[in-house]
This record gives sequence, C-alpha cells and structure tokens, in this order.
Amino acid sequence: MNHRSLAFRLGAWYTLLLSVTFVLVGTGTFYGLRQYLHSNMRDSLRRRSTEVEQILLQSPADISDSAIAQEIKLRLAPQVNNRFVRLTRVPGKLILLSGPPSDSSFNSVAVAARVVPGAIQSKEDFATNILDDQHFMVSATRVGTVSGQYVVEMGASMRPIEAVLDRLIDLLAMLLPSLIICAAGGGYFLVKWALRPVDRLSRMAEQMSLQNLSLRLPVVPSGDALERLSISLNNMLGRLRDSVQTSRRFLADASHELRTPLTVIKGELQELSADAHLISADLRERVGSVLEEVARLEHLVSGLLALSRLDAGEELRELADVDLAVLAMSTAEQMRLMAEDRGIVIDLSGLGRVVVRGDQARLKQIIVNLLDNAIRFTQPGGTVTLRTAEDETAGVLEVLDTGIGIPVSAIPQVFDRFFRVEEGRSREDGGAGLGLSIVKSICSMHGADIDLQSELDRGSRFRIRFPRRLAPVHQLASQG
Repeated sequence: MNHRSLAFRLGAWYTLLLSVTFVLVGTGTFYGLRQYLHSNMRDSLRRRSTEVEQILLQSPADISDSAIAQEIKLRLAPQVNNRFVRLTRVPGKLILLSGPPSDSSFNSVAVAARVVPGAIQSKEDFATNILDDQHFMVSATRVGTVSGQYVVEMGASMRPIEAVLDRLIDLLAMLLPSLIICAAGGGYFLVKWALRPVDRLSRMAEQMSLQNLSLRLPVVPSGDALERLSISLNNMLGRLRDSVQTSRRFLADASHELRTPLTVIKGELQELSADAHLISADLRERVGSVLEEVARLEHLVSGLLALSRLDAGEELRELADVDLAVLAMSTAEQMRLMAEDRGIVIDLSGLGRVVVRGDQARLKQIIVNLLDNAIRFTQPGGTVTLRTAEDETAGVLEVLDTGIGIPVSAIPQVFDRFFRVEEGRSREDGGAGLGLSIVKSICSMHGADIDLQSELDRGSRFRIRFPRRLAPVHQLASQG
C-alpha cells in the first residue's frame, strides 16, 4: 500500500474524522446518560421528600412520633423501594430510620452514621457521598410545622446507575474499534471508487503520444472541478496537436524542398571538381571540402525527412514475417566494405534464427543505423558483433562493439535528436545526431524495446526485444 497516495491520505483523514466523531458521540452518550440518570434519581428523591413533607404538614399538633413514623412507612415503603429514609426532629431527636433495603444495596446504619443532620444549611440540599466502596445520593430537606422543625433525609444507592454506565462503557469499548476498522476499510474503498474517473484519465493519458494526438480524455459528467479539468486538458491537447502538426508540416516541407537544391549543388560541384582544366589543385581541394559538407547536409535532410514521416504516424508499409538473422547477415555484408576500410571486423557467428512480424525495410534501417554507429566509433582493429536469438516472449537483436563507449551520464540522452556525446567527434565522423532517434522511433512502431549498456573504452551493446509473432509453419518451411 502506497502511504503517499492520494487515496491513502484521503482514506486516513476520513477514518480519523469518523474516529473522532465516534469517540465524541460515545463520550457524549456516556455523560449524557450519566447526567440523565443522576437527574432522574434527584427528582425521585425530591418527590419522596415532598410526600414526607405533606405528611408532616397535614399531621395534627398532638400526633405522636411513632404515628408519624408509621404513616411514612405505609406511604413510602422505603425498604421495599430500596430507599434510605431518616426523619429527625430538631435539635436531634430521631423519629424514623429505615431498615435494610430488599436488594441489600446499602447499610442503613452506616449511611446514617456518615450523613449528619445538622449539616443542612438551606431548605433543600443534595449531596453525593462515598460510603466505603459505593456511591450514595442523599437529599436533605428542612420542614417547619406547628409541632416543630424537622429534617427529612431521603437517599438511594447509585450502584444500579454505576452498573448501567459500566455496561455502556463495555459496549462502547467493543463497538468503537469495530466501527473505526469498518470506517477505515469503507473509507479507503469509497475513496478508491471516487477516484476511478481520475484513474481512467491517467490510463487514457498514458496511451497518448505524438503519433495519436487525436485521442481525447473522457469527460467526467460530474459538474465539478474534475469535469472542468477534463475539458481543459482536451482543449490543451487540441492546441498541442495543431502546434505539433504545424511543426511536422514545416519540417517535412523544408526537408523536401532542401533535397532538390542540395542535389543540384552537389552535381555542379562534382562536375566542376572532375574537370582538371577549369580549376587548380588548391581550388579542387576546397571544392572537395564543400562536397563533404553538402553530403553531410544531404544526410541530415534525409534523417529529418525520415523522422517527420515517423512522427506523422506513417504506417508500416509491408508487414511480413522477417527472419532477423537473414536480414542482419545481408545488411552486414553490404556494410562490410565500410568496416574493412576502417580496419574493423564484423562478427556474425552469433546469428540465430528469429522470426518477427514487421516492415523489412524499416527493420533493415535499424540494423544499418546501429552498425553505422558502431563502426564509426570503434577504433581500427576492433570488432562489431551482431547477434540474434529468441526466448519464450521476444525476439532479440543485439549490436555490440569494442569502441570508445558512452559515459553513463549520457546514456539517457543518446536517443534524443541532435544529441552528440562529443560535438566535435560526431561532426568529424559525419554524424548528425539523428540515427539513434530514428532507431527509437522505428522500434516504437514495431512495439519493440531498445536498451543500451555501455562502458567507456570498453564498448557498447544495443539490445532490441521484438514481440515475437511467429509465422505459420508452412510459411517458415517455404522460407527455409
């Protein structure tokens, strides 16, 4: 999983936001329920205190303390209702103390010992006291009647409330991690689903090249920034296509128009140089130098014209099953004279039968350019090797030399147009910096990959892997 991806970061933020929301909701639920239960208990104790107050106010002045206690027991039934009740006549006469509750949730005597009646300062006080290991809420009310002042204390254990809150905490402890995990997974897949249009745009953009600038990105009808981005990119591609087509047309027209005057100049200079009566030896040498430059210009114009046609998406003319070994051998034989003039040996011992599907003329152009490049940059006495082989997935063509090599820093640029490792050296050898660019373009047309490995003063190796499309058996037999 890519932790730097947009999907991961959006999913992480989504998960964090939902996690914080779940925690806040859980915390709010806990404290809200706690406050509600406490408030409900206070209201219950207040209502019971009000009933005792009504009993005291309605009792005659000469009623006995035991009668009052009996009336309170009958009306409130504190032991059955698990309530603590204590009635005290000021200054400190105990009239009623409830017995132990039916659920044994507290000890009446212990509660009475902890709660002091004289501590009541206002008409009604509420206090939450900790009695040993339990919480206990006590309501104390001062009541004045014709027979004297009374303090009514009403209480209840908070253990049931604590039990409910503990169960809620346990439930939240189980639910929150599960919800967070579900939020993380759901958020990640939700973000991935939301980014699917962006993935489609990326895949379509990867298919675009200078050969298919007519392709357009799919417009996502979302009505938001993504749709505007799709439209803007398509408009930009349209402008880019127009600009590239204008440049290609100019390059092709200029290259085509230059060929005729160059041919005329070359012919005139050759005719002039051939007639010894018209010019002196010194002038003839200068004319020869101009002819070399004209030849270089012709080579450059031919390369530019070839590249303009390749860039324009020129289709492969004659697709056929081509044996690379046979093509490499015949091409090498044609260039052997050039190699012998430089004292270079061409080794063809590594040619194995490889059949690929392609344009034979274009495939030959690849071999010619690579051989020409290898011969020009190999010292006398060196060797240029041609190899062909095949594996389960591809047909391989290799051109190796023992030449001067290429610096590692220059390898990524050798297929760029007009790039020369050493400007002076390439010009001296007649190179225009277009041969390897042409090879790269033809390889792309055939769906082939080209790879270069080189080391200074030890040589270079160009390896091309063609997708292998074997010819039918009867065709192979007829070629053999």
